[in-house]
Amino acid sequence: METQKQLTIGLFGFGVVGEGLYKVLQQTPSLKASIKKVCIKNPGKKRNAPDSLFTSDRNELLFDKEINVIVEVIDDSVAAFEIVSTAFQQGKAVVSASKKMIAEHLPEILKYQQDTGLPFLCEAAACASIPVIRNLEEYYDNDLLHGIKAIINGSTNFILTKMFEDKLGYQEALLLAQQLGFAESNPKLDVEGYDAVNKWSILLNHAYGIVEHPDNLVFTGIQNVQSGDAAVAKEKNYDIKLVAQAQKLVSGKVAAYVIPQFVKHDDQLSFVKNEYNGVVIESGFADKQFFYGKGAGSFPTASAVLSDISALRYNYRYEYKKRYYHTPGELTHDFYVKAYVSFSSLKDIVKEDFEWIEEWHGGLERSYLVGVIHFEKLATQQWWKAPGVSLILAPDPVIESIELRNIKKRSLELAGIGN
Repeated sequence: METQKQLTIGLFGFGVVGEGLYKVLQQTPSLKASIKKVCIKNPGKKRNAPDSLFTSDRNELLFDKEINVIVEVIDDSVAAFEIVSTAFQQGKAVVSASKKMIAEHLPEILKYQQDTGLPFLCEAAACASIPVIRNLEEYYDNDLLHGIKAIINGSTNFILTKMFEDKLGYQEALLLAQQLGFAESNPKLDVEGYDAVNKWSILLNHAYGIVEHPDNLVFTGIQNVQSGDAAVAKEKNYDIKLVAQAQKLVSGKVAAYVIPQFVKHDDQLSFVKNEYNGVVIESGFADKQFFYGKGAGSFPTASAVLSDISALRYNYRYEYKKRYYHTPGELTHDFYVKAYVSFSSLKDIVKEDFEWIEEWHGGLERSYLVGVIHFEKLATQQWWKAPGVSLILAPDPVIESIELRNIKKRSLELAGIGN
C-alpha cells in the first residue's frame, strides 16, 4: 500500500474558513497534517490560536523548505494568484478555495501543473461541502456526460426561498441574508451572479474540459426578479432558482449559462432551499444523480479543504481527462431557449428578438410574455439584464435547431398552412 506523506502546511487566511480548518485539523491527528505557519493581513487582531503561529510576511511560508503544502483561503484574488504562482515555483502542492482567482487564471494554473507535475486541488472553490469536482474528474466520462445543472450560490438561493415561502420582497430578503451572514456586505457579487459564474467556469473545466474566462459565459443574477414573478411561478406550480446549466447538444457542442430558471416541483433542484447547494448530473448510463449539501460557511468549506489535504497524502492530482485525453468540449450559442420575460414598459424589451411568442399577459404595473429566443441574442444584447426587465428561463429551456424546425412545421400544419 502507498505510504502516507507527512504534510506540513502553510495557511494563508484565518477568517471563517481558515479558523474552521485549524480547529478541524486539531481534532483529526490521524491525518498526518499540521499547520506550521499562518499568514494574515492584520497582525494586531486577537485570534483563537497561539500568537507564534502567525506572521504577516508571506515569504515565511512560501520559502520555508519544510512546508510542502500551501493552503490558500483568502478573498483577494490578485494576492491569491501571486501566492499560488510562487508556491508552484517553490515546489509546493496547493489547495485553494478562491473561485474568482481560479476562474480568472485557469490557463496559467493548468500550465503550472503541467510544467511542475505538482497537484492543485480546489474542491472548496465550488459548492463547499459537496464533492462535485472530484466526482466529475473521476466518475463521469466526457462522452457519457449529458448535462449538469446546479444551484451553486447559497445567498441567492436563500433570498429566493424567502421571497417564495415567506413572501418577503427582494430587498427585505437580501437584508435578512446579510444579517445572517449568507450574503456579502457588498452583495453584488452574489446577487448579480458573479460568484456563481466563477464557480461555473471551474466546473465546466472538470465536466467538459472547457477552459473559458467567466466574462465570456452568459450569466445574470436575481437582482431583477420581482414578487410578481414569484406569483406567476406559484400559479404555474414552479419555483424560481438561479440555475447554472450545461448541456451537450446533438452537434456535440455544449450550451452553458447561469440564468434564473423556473423549476418544476418534481425537479431535484426544487428541494434545495435556503443556503443549500444542489447539483444534478445526468449521464448516459447512470441517468440522474443528485448531490446536496451546504454550499458555504466555516465547517462545510473547511471540510472540502480537509478532503483535498487528505487526498494529497496519497499524491492525488486532477488529471483533467476531458481536456487532455478526450477532445475537449466546445461552447456554442447556436441554440434556442424558451424564456419568460416580465417588464414594466414595452419599450424596455426587444420583441423582434423572439422567434415567436406563446403567451402575452398585459398588466397595470407589469406585463409578461413567454417566447422562444436564439441564445446568441442573449449573448450579444443587454436589454434583458436592464433594471425593470426580469428574464427567467422555462424548465428544460434548451431547444435545438432541428427541434425548432419540427415545432414550426407542426404549428404551420395545425394552422392549415403548407397543405
